Amino acid sequence: MARLTGRKILIAGGASGIGQATAELFRRHGAAVAVLDRSAGEWDGLFVRGDVADAVSVGKAVEAAGAALGGLDGVVNAAGIFSAAGLADTSADLFSRTLAVNLLGTFLVVQATAPLLLASGAGATIVNIGSGVGITPTGPGSTAYVASKGGVIAMTKALAMELAPSVRVNVVCPGAVDTPMTRSFLRDASGAVDPALANRYALRRPAQPDELAAAILFLTCAESSFVTGIALPVDGGRTFH
Repeated sequence: MARLTGRKILIAGGASGIGQATAELFRRHGAAVAVLDRSAGEWDGLFVRGDVADAVSVGKAVEAAGAALGGLDGVVNAAGIFSAAGLADTSADLFSRTLAVNLLGTFLVVQATAPLLLASGAGATIVNIGSGVGITPTGPGSTAYVASKGGVIAMTKALAMELAPSVRVNVVCPGAVDTPMTRSFLRDASGAVDPALANRYALRRPAQPDELAAAILFLTCAESSFVTGIALPVDGGRTFH
């Protein structure tokens, strides 16, 4: 059954990884999808070029997407960057850039799309991508990344209050997901998943992007119509294991 028939959805960071899997799944479920990214990658649908860390760029991209789709009633914020650097190795520039993409970028996309979402009437949705480490860090390192994703989780709850009742706002918090962004630390030189990493998870493996896309679909479709302001761990049991 198509669960998004008639929906008009913008996916920031939709040209790779979790965002791409989500864009493809949403299209299969009947949504009209626009992808906002720095390059189109393998996405063959409606594409608007933009840098989520730049307010002017985001504004132009959102305007173009809204015009092409005839409005917006859904947003997924999947653009992100990662650094495993700890405190001593995190420069001010690295910290600022990580927050600019992951936290400020999420804010700028929400700010630019909010008028379109509110104008669409009740039932509009925003799904942000946080991280399990934004709830419970796994250990030392990833200082800037953890800070940025913790901020996304807190901001999501504030936005859920501010945009209610017309717009539902939730955040999905992945554990390790097998994407190009994570492969360098997820797998060893032979391509095998690092056992030490896998053992942090009750399910003993990383997720595939499609598994995250399914959770994002749930929070975007009408089946979650009474859900807003939640941080949903989709992490193979890491946050309790």
